[in-house]
Formats: sequence, C-alpha cells, structure tokens
Amino acid sequence: MMRRIAVLSVMVAFTANVAFAQGTDQKPFEPQVGQAGKDVVWVPTPQAVVDKMLDMAKITKDDIHYDLGSGDGRTVITAAKRGARAFGIEYNPDMVTLSQNNAKAAGVADRATFVKADLFETDFSKATVVTMFLLPSINMKLRPKILDMKPGTRIASNTFTMEDWQADETATITDGCSSSWCTALFWIVPAKVAGTWNTPNGALTLTQNFQMLSGTLGNQAVQGRLKGAEITITAGTQKWTGMVDGNTIKFSSPSAMTATKK
Repeated sequence: MMRRIAVLSVMVAFTANVAFAQGTDQKPFEPQVGQAGKDVVWVPTPQAVVDKMLDMAKITKDDIHYDLGSGDGRTVITAAKRGARAFGIEYNPDMVTLSQNNAKAAGVADRATFVKADLFETDFSKATVVTMFLLPSINMKLRPKILDMKPGTRIASNTFTMEDWQADETATITDGCSSSWCTALFWIVPAKVAGTWNTPNGALTLTQNFQMLSGTLGNQAVQGRLKGAEITITAGTQKWTGMVDGNTIKFSSPSAMTATKK
C-alpha cells in the first residue's frame, strides 16, 4: 500500500512539473499587423504620426485623453509622457495586457489606463482630446457622439476622415513615416449656433455646416467660422469675434455686442 502511494505521489509531482514547464515555455503575446479585431484589423500608427496628432491637439498635463482602439498603447503612453491623464479603449484583452506592460516599462502606468471595452459602449464624454485610427465608417458611427461633446474638444485621426466634416488641419508626415498611414487630421468640436439671435444690430440668423457659418445680420450677408466656442463672423465690411456660451454670444471686437438666442 505504501509503495502504491509513493508511486502515485511521484506521478502527480511529475505531471505538475511538466505542466509548469509547458506553461513557462509559452511565448508572450506579440501582436501581428493585420490581425483581426472587433471592428477593424490592427495596424500600428507610426510614432511620428502619433507625435504629430498630439502636437496638433496641443496636449498638456491638464488634458484628459482617450484613444479609441488603443492597440499596443503607444498613443496613450505618448500622451501620458506629456503629462496627460490618458485612457486606452481596446476590445482585445491580450492587447490590453500588452499595453499595461508597455506603460509600466515606460514609467507612466500611473497616468496611462487601459480598459477592455467596446468603443461604441464607452463613455468618453469627459475627454478633452480624442485620438483614433479607425475606418471612415467607424468614424461616422462615432461622429454624432463626438459632435455632442463640449465645444473645443480636440479630435485627431490617423489617415481617415469624418467625410463631409472637413478637418480644421491636415498634415502629411514625411520624416519618420514611410508607410501608407502618414496623414494626421485634426478637428475641433464646434459650438452649436444655428438659428436666430437677437443683437443690437438686428437679427443674426445663422446656418451651420459643422464649423462653417453663413446667414444674415440685419440686411447684410454673413460668413463665419467656429473654432470650438470661438466665433468669427463677417458682415459687410465689418468682422466680429466673440465667444459662444450656451444661448449667449459675447462679441468683443470690433466693439462689445451681445447676441441672445431667440
């Protein structure tokens, strides 16, 4: 009986050692360019493009940054290195773990957070900067949510557009980028100003196409543009600049004028 117990003990120990050895022989996860994801395949954004996107957004330590589809975490880690509180939304749990390890290695794990989540079900409304490298069809699905964000929120994309929402700035990177994905696009979420406003100079009626404005002020034609909550309009030979605050526009130049929404 004792011999049988001894033999069984040796067999159990041998099996455990083999299982442990097999576990330690497993290679760490390595992402492959073109690997399938939930909504898109994974292709890394070249670091030079990451840097340009964050330069366009003028990201600082005061920003809350979200990267939608964060992959290996490089954009989030770069934002965190610039002092921002940065969050990566990624559906693949292996990529999330890889990103967390990369953030630790870069010394920014305290400012770079990675979450396994569906980007369509994620609340990123508190972000001041959003970055992404997604297909135009995905961008378009996200666009209504983005346009409802606080005016002045900065959006940067690698290569892919928002279709008829024209970018405020576009740059092609030639130094440090030799792939097909070397274009950075940048938008600023505009305030919503369409409608009629009362002013001392008559009714200001505005039609809005994203950041571009047209309309009338009294009997004069108006052309204008928004940069977040900053507004500029030209009526005849006069150019007005101001800030939108809900149902009020406070123009400061060339002279003070307040417009209130009808």
